[in-house]
Amino acid sequence: MTDLVMRTLDASSAHLFDTMPDPLAFAERHRLVRFRPEWQRVALRGGRTVARAAWWGRPEDTEPLLINWLDVAEGEEAAGAELLRSAPWHPEELELDLPAGWRAEPRLRAEADIRTAVAREAGYAPLAERFIYRWTPDLGLPARPGRLVFTPEPDDAVFLDLLRRIHSDTLDAHARRAIAQGGVEQAAQEELDLFHWLPSPRSWWQIARTRGGEPVGIHIPGHNPSGPCVGFIGVVPGRRGHGYAYDLLAECTHFLADQGAEFIAAATDQPNFPMAAHFATAGYPVVRERMNFWAEGVAGAG
Repeated sequence: MTDLVMRTLDASSAHLFDTMPDPLAFAERHRLVRFRPEWQRVALRGGRTVARAAWWGRPEDTEPLLINWLDVAEGEEAAGAELLRSAPWHPEELELDLPAGWRAEPRLRAEADIRTAVAREAGYAPLAERFIYRWTPDLGLPARPGRLVFTPEPDDAVFLDLLRRIHSDTLDAHARRAIAQGGVEQAAQEELDLFHWLPSPRSWWQIARTRGGEPVGIHIPGHNPSGPCVGFIGVVPGRRGHGYAYDLLAECTHFLADQGAEFIAAATDQPNFPMAAHFATAGYPVVRERMNFWAEGVAGAG
């Protein structure tokens, strides 16, 4: 077998990234994403591309935030793992967006299994599987129950306090990992940092209260770098069991639609059955599924 050549791309060699098949339709998934050629790498064997990966970050970032494209030819799992391990960047997260229902299709499942094996060999462990949603105006706006009052709140401390309460009992795998690392305070602060990371206005953040003024939860209408999104939906533990997460989701959808959103992206962990049910009720179809991996033993991660 001929030796492997690992190559980080540039403007003159960017075309090499497009010389592999795209069995999981990553090109369609990332059609709104702008990748930097210098954050893309390929593994070549005998001049043929046998593995490729793309790292992503915002235009202002000096280091990639995550890996979100990975293709590996059959039998080249070791090459794919070495492509990741030998890269100059080692972000903590690797995520792969797969076609909806991929587990039921043997061909797609085999492709996902290859990438899972590569991620594991490169030092990434599975963290979560998520449903990816995309609402469009033709689906119709969800009904507003009218049970809650939604208001902006300029004080970050108020949001941080509610996030502590929300994450004190959570099904979200990322939050649970943060809690395992540094407690509820870390999970709440990481969530607040993510809200600030979104390029959408701070004034969009809203708190939901009962008509008697008691806090129920928060919703964060947002824009990520690819467009409008449901940034966060959270209900405090003492108010759960009444379907309020649906109320927050409906309000978030109306808010973004009023801002002219032509689509709204959203996601939730698959084991979060109540939230998945609320998305279905609100008319959000599952368009992809996501596998999230987190660094365990990746050199330089974090």
